[in-house]
Amino acid sequence: MSEYVNAEKNSDISTGKDAYNDQMMRLKNELETADAVVIGAGIGLSISAGLIYSGERFNRYFGDFSDKYGFRDMYSGGFYPYGSLEEQWAFWSRYIYINRFARPVNNVYDRLYELVDGRDKGDIANQPRKDYFVITTNVDHQFKKAGFSKRRIFYSQGDFGLWQCRKPCHKRTYDNKDKVIKMLVAQGFAIGEDRELITPVKENGETDFDKLSMTVPSGLVPYCPVCGEPMVMNLNTDSTFVEDDGWYEASGNYSEFLDSCKDLHVLFIELGVGSKTPAMIKYPFWNLVRENENAVYCCINKGEAYCPKDIEDRSICIDADIGEVINGI
Repeated sequence: MSEYVNAEKNSDISTGKDAYNDQMMRLKNELETADAVVIGAGIGLSISAGLIYSGERFNRYFGDFSDKYGFRDMYSGGFYPYGSLEEQWAFWSRYIYINRFARPVNNVYDRLYELVDGRDKGDIANQPRKDYFVITTNVDHQFKKAGFSKRRIFYSQGDFGLWQCRKPCHKRTYDNKDKVIKMLVAQGFAIGEDRELITPVKENGETDFDKLSMTVPSGLVPYCPVCGEPMVMNLNTDSTFVEDDGWYEASGNYSEFLDSCKDLHVLFIELGVGSKTPAMIKYPFWNLVRENENAVYCCINKGEAYCPKDIEDRSICIDADIGEVINGI
């Protein structure tokens, strides 16, 4: 599906034809009438849901790392060349937990699930009308936590909740939740009943980093059980990314779903996919709509809501915060 590669660089792009309220009404109608809904989600959706990697949220959990190394967001900290694996995993255990296992920051994903709830009515191989599937480049697993069926989600770029061998010597991933929690407790954090990561605090309410360690015990550092190499995150950052059995199963489920509804009235909703990474969701969605005259494309993205002109009449472009739109339907 390469027809739309570099499409944003020419004049064949539209920001939609209707006013905001009309676009909202069209989207509501499509959600009610479409035979199937395909959700494609990028980082903009999680940002709208409150999973922000900088600012107050970063300072609360990573102020000690920021003071020592100078970076100002979690993403930069994830690539920092720490001097030891014990320090690396002190940073990453915090990063993993607050973005993968802690309670959601707000209800955006929950509300999105409500909009497609009831469509999960059959096996992937025998799709009924009224159904849904999710493809996302996000690695925070918020869809599953909100109630979306595991068999209807394709996490294409990995999962914060999984480790893999650094080499990698074999194609398997490993759940990391239990060991991550042990790492956090060893640093001085506590886990609340509502899954909140609790920090020690000063009298003024700020995090007391003097009571937190910036390393984890050596015995908690994860090593590959097969070859003994250090483990790393299962994130698609280079050619060592492990696509395990679960990844291939989810990819196959997604392809099968698309095949099952290729001639139906399908609503493709793109949420927060940036222009820097369009190949996984944006361009395929444009092409799928172009190939199916019964399909409709919707893009919700503050500052980046647009579509190709040749599918403009079957597109909904809403330039607004995703959370505001989802909660306003």
